[in-house]
Amino acid sequence: MNELAIHAPLVEELLVRFLREELASAGFSKAVLGISGGVDSALVAALCAKAFGPRNVLGVMLPYRTSNPDSEGHARLLASELGIATQKVDISAMADGYLAANKVDERMRRGNVMARCRMIALYDLSVEFKGLVIGTSNKTEILLGYSTQWGDSASAVNPIGDLYKAQIYQLARHVGVPAQILDKAPSADLFEGQTDEGELGFTYADADRLLFHMVDQRLNEDELVERGFELAFVRRIA
Repeated sequence: MNELAIHAPLVEELLVRFLREELASAGFSKAVLGISGGVDSALVAALCAKAFGPRNVLGVMLPYRTSNPDSEGHARLLASELGIATQKVDISAMADGYLAANKVDERMRRGNVMARCRMIALYDLSVEFKGLVIGTSNKTEILLGYSTQWGDSASAVNPIGDLYKAQIYQLARHVGVPAQILDKAPSADLFEGQTDEGELGFTYADADRLLFHMVDQRLNEDELVERGFELAFVRRIA
């Protein structure tokens, strides 16, 4: 049995209900989110469209000048299939003004600045749209710290924060996320050639499996090694 297998229809129902209840409790019925052309934001957009109706969801594309053009194409494809409204905000001038003025060349610092610029735009647009910013970070990213504080980790509500990456794919297939999005390598698209797994140095599949045993089943280091995990990998993830 696959330990990370989910009952997708039930999970979809629970998350749609969660979104409706959380936004209603704050007096809202509209959702705003960044759509990157990736699977996480695609899944969240689909859940929001079902929870609130497509006309009450705004998907925002937030490219930087080095972003892959395919990302915007996939985001537009998703929005078209869901019937949600879109807006494009190019963050290049916004980010470059700060980066150039402060001579920021280190890649991670630049990426964090870009991620925070994107969230500035999302939160501002949420006022205009009269909706709440919905998060798109999955459990694997959160546990690994693979996100930017006050950047992609910021949101009013995050419906997928308790789903591992493998479970994201299961649910995304169930709700009908386009194959072009499902089949490509995950990437924050902050600089050319960037992929999540390339930066992390291991696959999401390996991380998911170890994290499930480490976090959900609370196995200690010795027990994890007994299950077949390499000690160096266990310590690195821990």
